[in-house]
Amino acid sequence: MSQAYSDPRFLVGIPFKRVIAYLVDVIAIAVLAASIAVITFVPVVLSLGLLKPFVVGVIALVPVLYHTLLIGGERPATLGMRLLGIEVRRLNGDKPGYGLALIQTMLFYVTVSLTSWLILLVALFNSKHRTLHDFLCGTIVINVSSHDDPAAASRP
Repeated sequence: MSQAYSDPRFLVGIPFKRVIAYLVDVIAIAVLAASIAVITFVPVVLSLGLLKPFVVGVIALVPVLYHTLLIGGERPATLGMRLLGIEVRRLNGDKPGYGLALIQTMLFYVTVSLTSWLILLVALFNSKHRTLHDFLCGTIVINVSSHDDPAAASRP
């Protein structure tokens, strides 16, 4: 592993911040999904329910799109993460990008659903507080306020 995030300031309070950030994200996702349901209610009724499977599919994609687009974007953090001052980075300090963000999101939802959230306890038993999807994707969640982009500083 790169020494880019060896400074303990990058990791202070990360497990607690990740939990609170996810709770904020759940609320944001619920608001987005409910908004889609409300906006599409009349078209679904007018189509005599023919649009319902499409709308349900779109609503099912909301969590995946939410995490992928926000983590893969310019500021690699969901709304909850931004609120708590944390973000996702690759181990070398780079931003994850949309492809890696999608893989990480899919791994998160698959591992969490298969283990009833127990897999997230992995973060409590390693010094960098990384979860299984972090290990598999080569990512880490860090404090932004401590982030001076150590990887960029070491590049020529």
